Amino acid sequence: MARYTGPILKRCRALGIEPQVVGIDKKSRRNPKRNTRKLSDYGMQLREKQKAKFIYGVSEKAFRNLFGRATRMSGQAGWNLLKLLELRFDNVVYRMGFASTRAQARQLIVHGHFDLNGHKATVPSMTLEVGDVISVRERSRKNAFFKSTEENIWNQMPWVSVDEEKLQGRILSEPMRDNIDYPIEETQIVELYSK
Repeated sequence: MARYTGPILKRCRALGIEPQVVGIDKKSRRNPKRNTRKLSDYGMQLREKQKAKFIYGVSEKAFRNLFGRATRMSGQAGWNLLKLLELRFDNVVYRMGFASTRAQARQLIVHGHFDLNGHKATVPSMTLEVGDVISVRERSRKNAFFKSTEENIWNQMPWVSVDEEKLQGRILSEPMRDNIDYPIEETQIVELYSK
């Protein structure tokens, strides 16, 4: 998979987002460069798409496929796209607080540490549904990583519930637009792909 492996802070600064959005608790000591050049409409649309891809850690091909699914769904294509991104398995694990970043959640899933509805699941790009139950596997509970999650601050999103003692979570409802905690303009992405 082609994923971004370069400097995170530099990429965040270029896209105009805070590093905390992607789970990195650092601050850049550099002064932000003042870009006096005005972005064109295409430049703003492209930046919004790159921002969404970077935050969720999705490749271009997967992002385009998700957009295709979003346009076939009923409702607004932009909101459907964000909903599909939020309901990805790796993002739900991150939102439940089992991992501190989406990349870490992705690695834990690939290594087989989670059950989905009682069965082992190792595909981080799966789209989950309302009512799905995610739990840490019995064998993985002994892992030092999950023993230290008691110190973690559990992400309390209103569309998921987490039982910290059982290390298990459930999707209660579909995420709402208000639950997305970073500035992204999905209409710009729709306009970019509709050209």
